[in-house]
Formats: sequence, C-alpha cells, structure tokens
Amino acid sequence: MYLMSIGAGILIGVIYALMNVRSPAPPVIALLGLLGILIGEQMVPIAKRVISGEPVSLAWFSSTCVPKITGIEAPPPRKDDTNPPGV
Repeated sequence: MYLMSIGAGILIGVIYALMNVRSPAPPVIALLGLLGILIGEQMVPIAKRVISGEPVSLAWFSSTCVPKITGIEAPPPRKDDTNPPGV
C-alpha cells in the first residue's frame, strides 16, 4: 500500500513536471499540515480521558493514539511483557 502511494505520487510529480505545473502546495508545508491534523485529532480522545478522570498513560497513548498518527498498528503485547520482573 505504501509503495503504491509513493508510486502514485512520483507519477503525478512526473506529469506535473512534463506540464510545467507546480504542485498545489509546498511539500514540507503540506506534510506538516497533515501531521498537525493527525495530532489534533488525538487531542479529543485525550481530553475525554482527562475530563472523565481516567489516566493518560504512555501505554494508553502508544496503543491508542500513536497508531492513528503514524498509520502503523502497534504490535500486540508479548506474553513476557505483561508481567515485568520485580512487579
């Protein structure tokens, strides 16, 4: 899926270059804007947890918010990760 996406982007870039057309937005600014949107979308679940009195832990953030921001699903916890030694 990622390779198809980059391939489509390259193809569009070649077409733009052949037509002497600039891309609709500067790439860095566009990507930063998209990143801001993804991060902003996660502010609502965080606010809901805070308002309901639930903790916002790093484990919750990593399993709930990070996959939505990065598009990469977090791997399920390994059995040996559920009971760390000394706990």
